[in-house]
Amino acid sequence: MFDNIYKFLAENFSSDFATWLLGEPITLTELSPKELSLEPIRADALILLQSEQNILHLEFQTQVDAEIPFRMIDYRLRVYRHFPHKSMHQVVIYLKQTNSDLVQQNTFTIAGTRHEFAVIRLWEQPTEVFLRTPGLLPLAVLSSTIEPEVILNEVAREINGITESRTQSNIAASTAILAGLVLDKEVIRRVLRSDIMRESVIYQDILQEGKAEGKAEGKAEALLEVASNLFNTGMPLEQIARLTGLSIEQLQYLQVSKSGD
Repeated sequence: MFDNIYKFLAENFSSDFATWLLGEPITLTELSPKELSLEPIRADALILLQSEQNILHLEFQTQVDAEIPFRMIDYRLRVYRHFPHKSMHQVVIYLKQTNSDLVQQNTFTIAGTRHEFAVIRLWEQPTEVFLRTPGLLPLAVLSSTIEPEVILNEVAREINGITESRTQSNIAASTAILAGLVLDKEVIRRVLRSDIMRESVIYQDILQEGKAEGKAEGKAEALLEVASNLFNTGMPLEQIARLTGLSIEQLQYLQVSKSGD
């Protein structure tokens, strides 16, 4: 579920990410790893975006990964092989605070070779950066603040001011899920409107995942209702997941999106 959110935000609000990371609001389009003629290396969320002159390589990480430096040089060489004249900007974005030294690593080094890339630890970034544009709003609560609930309320006010309903619902749903990394679900329920989130493509993706596993939409909806009822009994998420076949990530999102019932 997290992977889908990162990908959705970066691809649908690419100019917001370009402004933040490249310093200019250029429009970027998706570059599929398949275009590099090699199988992609597994990542939490590998995103490749391109313009006529630039390629932006993003890796969103909720957990530390010792393989990140190698992955960065590997993709730099893959891209150079196919697009030697394009500038490439590589950024690893860590979302969840940790004391691991791995989040400090921004180089790959072996004898005779050194490759550098950018690293952003969201919990060190100023909050106001993420309140300027819609596409970055879901990241604000993960920024440098000792009061994430206050920031979530501020983000909610910004979301309520978005006039395009589909954009509003998608940003709200993305915010709710990412906020779960630092805030209790009850806080998120209290702040964000569930009726808005249910109109998002992310909520629809949950239903589609159910269909992809051979469940008809009616059965998927029934599972959501069963899960909702089990929440009220205090049953642990792991047990609800076993009973319904839904993933933990799906259940965490549904806890938030069902809050307005």
